[in-house]
Amino acid sequence: MAAAPPAAAADPTPSVPVADLFSLNGKVALLSGGTRGIGEACAIALAQAGAAVCLIQRDASQTGTRDALRLLGARSEIVRCDLADMASVKTVFERALELMGGEIHILVNCGGIQRRHPSVDFPEKDWDEVIDVNLKSVWLLCQAAGRHMVPRRRGKIISFASLLTFQGGLTVPAYAAAKGAVGQLTKALSNEWSKDNVQVNAIAPGYIATDMNERLLADPTRLRQISERIPAGRWGQPADFAGPTVFLASAASQYVSGEVLVVDGGWMGR
Repeated sequence: MAAAPPAAAADPTPSVPVADLFSLNGKVALLSGGTRGIGEACAIALAQAGAAVCLIQRDASQTGTRDALRLLGARSEIVRCDLADMASVKTVFERALELMGGEIHILVNCGGIQRRHPSVDFPEKDWDEVIDVNLKSVWLLCQAAGRHMVPRRRGKIISFASLLTFQGGLTVPAYAAAKGAVGQLTKALSNEWSKDNVQVNAIAPGYIATDMNERLLADPTRLRQISERIPAGRWGQPADFAGPTVFLASAASQYVSGEVLVVDGGWMGR
């Protein structure tokens, strides 16, 4: 009787100098949410590590991030897609593939929105929009990436979760529900695709000084309450996500999958 074929398994971590583990030379990344804040910092970091970067944008006329990446010497293009429009989301990965020459090695889901209302008054329209943008579009992009990456036995998928993957928050039930689901989706996809050499992980930001948190930053009471609880003694900045993103996009994280990496100045540790 012939021996059974060996089970599929992830490739071993390359035996190269450690600095080379973090190189993204020759890789192509597709990233949403790159026009500002954390997403822009991630796009710049990927380009600095050597990747070509395709930016998913609702407004293709906002060329600031693309132009900054090109100044770094990286190839960068924009593919138009409104993450609230599921018909557009369902085609954007293939459109990006065509634009970038048929290869995408890294997917970063960083695009997202926030809506704040007391739960008893939370509008259904806002609920649907938050779930679509923060969860359904992530799922559809991950699914498209999996269909591309799994047969090729290579790929990195990074989705942005939140502290609210673990906590409930206040007046943000739709956001908390979506980000909780992103954490579980990350684990579910990792369970299926790790053996096919596709690592699926998430990053959970803590309290970060970006426009998504401008209402908290403008509320003296909430600002004080939150700031006093962060062991690092400061709110995070977009630059705090450059290193974690490159790590999870590179061979340095070859044996890391199904993780939600918390980047929060110690908040969850408290």
